[in-house]
Amino acid sequence: MHTVPLRLNQATHGSNLRWCLLGVLLAGLAGCAAPLPKLVPPLPLQWQHAMASASAKPTDPHGWWHAFADPELDALVDRALDSNLDVAQAVERLRASRILHAHAQARYLPALSARTNDAIDPDASASFFVAGFDATWELGLFGRAEGTRREAQGSLDASVADLRAAQVSLVAEVVREWITLRAAQQQEELLLQVSHARQHQWQLLQVRQRLQLTAPGTVDQAQAAFAQSQAALASPRQAINASAQRLAVLLGQNHPDPLWLQPGTPPELGAWRLDGAPADLLRTRPEIARAEADVLRTAGELALTHADMFPSIGLGASMIWATDINNNHKFSNTPNGIASVGPAINIPLFDWGMRLAATHAKGHELKASVLAYRQAVLQGVAEVETALGSLQQQQQREQDDTRAWQALQRVDQSVQARVRLRLGSPLDRAESQIAVTQAAIELADARAGHSLAYVALFKALGGAPLPSTAAEETAPAASAEPAAAHEARR
Repeated sequence: MHTVPLRLNQATHGSNLRWCLLGVLLAGLAGCAAPLPKLVPPLPLQWQHAMASASAKPTDPHGWWHAFADPELDALVDRALDSNLDVAQAVERLRASRILHAHAQARYLPALSARTNDAIDPDASASFFVAGFDATWELGLFGRAEGTRREAQGSLDASVADLRAAQVSLVAEVVREWITLRAAQQQEELLLQVSHARQHQWQLLQVRQRLQLTAPGTVDQAQAAFAQSQAALASPRQAINASAQRLAVLLGQNHPDPLWLQPGTPPELGAWRLDGAPADLLRTRPEIARAEADVLRTAGELALTHADMFPSIGLGASMIWATDINNNHKFSNTPNGIASVGPAINIPLFDWGMRLAATHAKGHELKASVLAYRQAVLQGVAEVETALGSLQQQQQREQDDTRAWQALQRVDQSVQARVRLRLGSPLDRAESQIAVTQAAIELADARAGHSLAYVALFKALGGAPLPSTAAEETAPAASAEPAAAHEARR
């Protein structure tokens, strides 16, 4: 390092040295902001409930619903992402945050203002027209500029996380409602079969009653069973209407599509595999990203309140021009202009205690935001583990119900054979058909529960499609980890 010797007669060198020292001091003060708190996510090393299909490829969380192999569902998801109003609102809020983020440091650029005034001499012998210009430049020292940057970046990251959360929730809700709709339609069809069997059973018993082979009470019981089977149809029909209406809202339209109300086959979950580790939640789950953004934003607010305890230092310049407007000359012969330039310092004195209290309060808020981040991580891990456990139980339930349905089918085939050989009554056949149909209803409900548990798993994992090309132009950070959050975890 080159050292400049100091001599009393070297005024120029001394002046240069002072300016250099002042520049170094200002540069140090400009970055004087507390370091970001280190975020240590409380993540387990692996999932307790591991779910995998040996023959399946790892499921892409950005397209997890393709495991149902349902083109209608795929089209619904695409339409919802384009038309949903919640996602559209989140996109607009993200655009607003990007605009503010791009100009967050503008407050530390020079500002210019102009003014005019009429100044009257108290002795009423003269009146002056005054025009002036003021220029100020806030230097952003003592961590002000860094605090502003953190606050703006935290707000931007929060908007990105909110958009991601809206997309994740939307996809999960569309898939859930579509599964519920198709499952309710299937349940309605099976309940109609039960109702028809109950009606046939009642009619057979009426014939037996006329032949005085059956007591009237047995016929009444059959009639009650038929009426109950008719009443049971109300539940799936209400579910069909509710799911169709919710789908319409999710797609941003005021009525369901008529094609939705036509009975269709429920989507069947195919092979899938989860290869993600708990640490992947930090990248995919929007609630964790939102908590990280809140930490960064609060750290920026703390830096600003801390900087407010110190003088606000900047540069100022002004130019004032005045002329006497009471003289009779066309042009005044007494112009007067004053120019000044120098530092501008605003020192907190009597309100310093209030500023100190604000800093302490923000410090506690920052600690709270760090705790909220840890809570968000724990909540995410708990939701995934719960979804994995539910998925295992629903899969086992589906397997058990499948075996029960298959067994009852074999029983029904036996009864049908006995009826053909005149060794059994048609009433036995009707009862056997009802048992098989009710088992099919239980199996359909188990399959829907299995599929819904799969939806809950990938919603907990933060699965959603990557932004399209058009979306990347307005929200390119939506698919990436917030840079500020990564900085906080280093």
